[in-house]
Amino acid sequence: MPQRRILSLWFPRLAAERILRLEPGLMEAPFAVVADRGNMQVLASLSVSAQAEGLRRGQPVRDAQAMCPNLITRLANPLAEAQFLTVLRRWAGKFSPWVAEQPPASLVVDLTGCAHLFGGEEPLLEQVQLDCANLGLTVHAGIADTVGAAWALARYAGQGPQATRSGDAIDQEAWATRARAVKRRNWERGGPAPGTELRIDRPARIAAPGRAHSALAPLPVAALRIDDATATGLARLGLRRIGDLTGMPRAALARRFGRDLVRRLDQAMGSEPEPVSPARPPLHFAVRLSLPDPIGLDEDIVAGIDRLLPQLEKRLVAKGHGARRLRLQLYRSDGTMQSVEIGLARPSASPDRIKPLLIMKLPEIDAGFGIDCLRIEAHVTEPVHARQHRGHMEAAADASSRLAANTRIDDLVGRLGARIGLEAITRLHPADSHIPEKTSHRVAAAWSEPATDWPAAPTPRPLTIWRPEPVHAPDTPALPVQFRWRQRSLDTAAARGPERIAPEWWLDEPEWRTGVRDYWQVTTGNGERLWLYYAHGGTMSSGWFCQGAFA
Repeated sequence: MPQRRILSLWFPRLAAERILRLEPGLMEAPFAVVADRGNMQVLASLSVSAQAEGLRRGQPVRDAQAMCPNLITRLANPLAEAQFLTVLRRWAGKFSPWVAEQPPASLVVDLTGCAHLFGGEEPLLEQVQLDCANLGLTVHAGIADTVGAAWALARYAGQGPQATRSGDAIDQEAWATRARAVKRRNWERGGPAPGTELRIDRPARIAAPGRAHSALAPLPVAALRIDDATATGLARLGLRRIGDLTGMPRAALARRFGRDLVRRLDQAMGSEPEPVSPARPPLHFAVRLSLPDPIGLDEDIVAGIDRLLPQLEKRLVAKGHGARRLRLQLYRSDGTMQSVEIGLARPSASPDRIKPLLIMKLPEIDAGFGIDCLRIEAHVTEPVHARQHRGHMEAAADASSRLAANTRIDDLVGRLGARIGLEAITRLHPADSHIPEKTSHRVAAAWSEPATDWPAAPTPRPLTIWRPEPVHAPDTPALPVQFRWRQRSLDTAAARGPERIAPEWWLDEPEWRTGVRDYWQVTTGNGERLWLYYAHGGTMSSGWFCQGAFA
């Protein structure tokens, strides 16, 4: 079995260089990406020019602008940076099929059995550096037997003795002074001017197979992927290099600094396994049909759909998925394209349920000079599971009939959704509240099941409920014999009640500031059945109100 070899790629300026690729005009000026940290903004990523000015990551923006008035900044976009890292992961797939992301700016590549395809590990690193230079990216790389060792070499190899300083030495200079002094000394020795260095500003390091211990020994303890507090505590005890820890008892280290330090040390040395889990490729469900001659009739488009849907069904069923939203794309002979989209109330792969919805979209299609290619893509899918019915034949038949009824409802929702949109079709579900207007809430019918657990109300509720409307009647809890509502005088013929409902005291509802209510079902002389209540008064005055009507 070949020796396991791991490549770690670190892009220290990923966020800044992503934007510089989009805005090349900012390449020469000092540039930084700004992120929020606590109650202030700090520099999250720097360009080469900004670092040459003495700026550093984590520095407050106001301090950085005081040191470099011509600094250009942009806000960080973590989502776009994560997507860019995913693009780089696909690029790294040329070196090995086993590539994993380490957010926010790192990749791990398992090179086992792959380096010889590029002539060895050193030529492979040269290819990595060349590709990144062409992409305008700064990369630090390291190769070792373990993930931890490769990670450490990529970030800390070749830093010099300053990497192991404790951080509180009295002879250390401030960040700005030290950065400018280094730049000045480099200039006096005849080195390159600031900003003209190569994009690969730290050489990659390769640890020979089985030599992880000797490669990691001179590196600082921060290379073990431990937190800053643990690294500072070790440095104060004089344990500044990884080699200082390898010979110490593990139990003592674990008691003083926690189990994580020992685990990271064992992972770097290979004593504890650390697998590389590559990202799973996304599921993609699409089929296409290229036509020898352009078509334009609805019948021809339907015939093409009939040929594509069974193929799409096979792909969906093979992965145990059902389509939620589908997109039909029609490529015209003049190079243009038109697409129509449909949605299903339930995920399904059945052509019998998808085809009617696509046919409803045919009037929206403009064939132009002819259509020479059809493509159907299920861009939103969900896992589906087969339903198994157990029991007697009668029970199975009842279950099948219920399933068929639900399918008909789902098909109806899908057809209506193709016309007015699935979001416009809603249904009521019970809510956990005793307040009449809050006993239910609306949910999208396409993403919910019909409610079957409606709680039994103590008294019948009206068919329609509206906001309370004032009723002109004597301000007493006794039900009035006559009252005036909506500019009409009404008589009480029959009544049922009262039902007392108290407000939710833990919420401040403006409608319920009138206090406790006594509800009555009132039948008027002209046959109307109204839902009246008397508010006993709270922070607002008491009185009679009408809130609904029975059928």
